[in-house]
Amino acid sequence: MKLSDRLRSAQQPRPLQAAPPATRPAGMPAAPAAAAGPAVEPSAVDAPTDPSPEPVQTPPPAVTPAPVSSALQTFKEQAREQLFQKMGGRLTDSSLQEAELQALVRKELAALVQSADISLKPDERRRLIDDLTDDVLGYGPLQKLLDDDDVTEVMVNGPDHVYVERAGRLTNSGVVFTSEEQLRRVIERIVSRVGRRIDESSPLVDARLEDGSRVNAVIPPLAVNGSSLTIRKFGKVPLMAADLVRRDSLTPEMVTLLDACVKARLNILVTGGTGTGKTTLLNVLSSFIPTDERIVTIEDAVELQLQQEHVVRLESRPPNIEGRGAITIRDLVRNSLRMRPDRIVVGEVRGAESLDMLQAMNTGHEGSLSTVHANTPRDAIARLETLVLMAGMDLPLRAIREQISSAVDLIVHLSRLRDGTRRVTHVTEVQGMEGDIITLQDAFVFDFSAGVDEHGKFLGRPRATGVRPGFTERFEDLGIHLPPGVFDHELKARNAW
Repeated sequence: MKLSDRLRSAQQPRPLQAAPPATRPAGMPAAPAAAAGPAVEPSAVDAPTDPSPEPVQTPPPAVTPAPVSSALQTFKEQAREQLFQKMGGRLTDSSLQEAELQALVRKELAALVQSADISLKPDERRRLIDDLTDDVLGYGPLQKLLDDDDVTEVMVNGPDHVYVERAGRLTNSGVVFTSEEQLRRVIERIVSRVGRRIDESSPLVDARLEDGSRVNAVIPPLAVNGSSLTIRKFGKVPLMAADLVRRDSLTPEMVTLLDACVKARLNILVTGGTGTGKTTLLNVLSSFIPTDERIVTIEDAVELQLQQEHVVRLESRPPNIEGRGAITIRDLVRNSLRMRPDRIVVGEVRGAESLDMLQAMNTGHEGSLSTVHANTPRDAIARLETLVLMAGMDLPLRAIREQISSAVDLIVHLSRLRDGTRRVTHVTEVQGMEGDIITLQDAFVFDFSAGVDEHGKFLGRPRATGVRPGFTERFEDLGIHLPPGVFDHELKARNAW
């Protein structure tokens, strides 16, 4: 064994052993010790005792080559910069159609990839061009998530953590941004397309994508761990009533009742918590509005996807950089009264506009629809009272409750159950006032007593209470006929057992 090999083996960790008492003279050759196994140990241990072991040096560690992903990432950054330098203002040229710009960018990127000294298979080359195109014209790493129809929500918590919601369940997508700067570029691209801005003076913003998907962004210094981005996706094809029935969110009897209520011009309030599907249900209810009526929609950020042709869509506007020019939901509700609307649809009431909405419902604009955040139908009434008080009008509580009981005819409440499904848990009639209390009567209630299956999914469904709402008398006057078993079908089924 060579001396270098023995030194290297001596440097490896091993159990301590007692050294032999005898010592070898300095001039004795080391060859005999190599012949016998036990004699190797003392030589290996004794050799490093020399204060300056000049002849032998430990070889340097092998240099690990850079991973391919790192090389690709470096190339992506260089290609992006070269593309911006090469194309310049053509990337933001409004005269170019989207398809033309896509083709131009892909052509330039293909030339850059072809000239690069990097070995790629054809499918890898195509995927690289797609990634670069998404980064330059689309939404970077988020583009594939936005194109996935199974993803209903995308949540970005800084550049390294991107979560998605599928079938009501949150999972880590595994997608990451290369840096905080790339994430900020995606956020600025989203908000700039809808005329909004986001910077240190205005570090949070509500916006939307081209398909109506809702976007909220928060950047530092408010977002401590990096920029935060939340996108609530809307499907390419709006959900209809049949889709909600198929997903067990509604029953056919409930759809029949809601269709009749919309056609009878009842004022309907959709309530529920965050992410329960209020806007989706509002879209479904609006699909029951006859096509010969004029509809005015009012929203913070346009989300409703009405299918009728005669629709006027209004959107609020935040203040500019000087703090001026803001147009609130309340301003739009007041203005809509002068636009000869047959129906007023407010995306959500969350402030003083609730008073103007109630007054519109009470002054001839029947058939209006809106949503409000609440945990139960009873909580929705209490929240409406609070929102009206936010208008700054010194109204007595009884007057406010009389306005609410007179304006709102029906409350449809949604809940997001712990199995991830979204269900309509209450269809409740607002009957009127008894003393100082607004009386409510449930027509349909979700049956939680059915329990859950082995996967944790609720087995229950909405059940009719057997009470026929008082507003159904209006249906007969308007020639709207409900099937006779809408309200007592479930009770008959129970009695059959």
